[in-house]
Amino acid sequence: MNETYQCQRVETVYYKIGLFSKINRVTIKALRHYDEIGLLPPAFIEETTGYRYYTSSQLPLLHQILALRDMGFTLDEIKQVQGGIPEKELLQKKRLELIKKIAADTLRLAQVESYLAKKDADTCDYHIILKDLPEVIVASMRTVISSYDALFDVVPPMGAEMERLGCVCAVPEYCFNIYHDGEYRETDVDVEICEAVTEKKIDSEMLTFKVIDRVEHAACVLHKGPYEGFPKAYNAVLKWVENNGYEIIDNPRESYIDGLWNKDSAEDWLTEIQFPVRKIS
Repeated sequence: MNETYQCQRVETVYYKIGLFSKINRVTIKALRHYDEIGLLPPAFIEETTGYRYYTSSQLPLLHQILALRDMGFTLDEIKQVQGGIPEKELLQKKRLELIKKIAADTLRLAQVESYLAKKDADTCDYHIILKDLPEVIVASMRTVISSYDALFDVVPPMGAEMERLGCVCAVPEYCFNIYHDGEYRETDVDVEICEAVTEKKIDSEMLTFKVIDRVEHAACVLHKGPYEGFPKAYNAVLKWVENNGYEIIDNPRESYIDGLWNKDSAEDWLTEIQFPVRKIS
């Protein structure tokens, strides 16, 4: 059969799938797929050869499919249009999706620009991420310590008290400090030491049990090494918050992942600094 097939009963020109593909710059594979899912069946299939044929009357439908695909619509969404959903309604929905994506990409671009603009050697190695902090039941001990080194003196007695009260640590473990001074201090540190537990116990002279609410957004950074290096990590987070249009809404936390209890070298200690934040309107 020639590239075009003249139907004797009606004056309609039928195009072989290959020619129809070339005319419209769409692959044969795509046309076959559109046929398989019922999006654009051929106008005619020759019984003896199985050849697919298309007509010019199918061009508007094919152009609609291609145009909507170029705008990011899925084939299922395009089938909804064919099923009766107004195309305008689908376009309005897609516009909202694209606006949200542009906003998200703009934020990512700002973060990339922030990293590119870094010139401070003390902060360039830190990578800040946003994440939520879950609601958690904690055994809490608040005290004022002379320096960070004093933590090594107050934490073991707290652990002994938790054991005495029958506390069971939550899984995954979440041990963190909240600093009520609101910033890094080298002396006279107002700290609340928290250990996530499975349930509240009766308060003792040393420990208080409470629920700490979920934090929707926290700017977080990992610090590897001794605790005296924390100021660099704090500085990196503060710069990120300022450069990316956020504001700090609560006291920072330090979540201890690896430390003296499981690492032989202080260089292998791993801590996550967590700042609750919100986007400035």
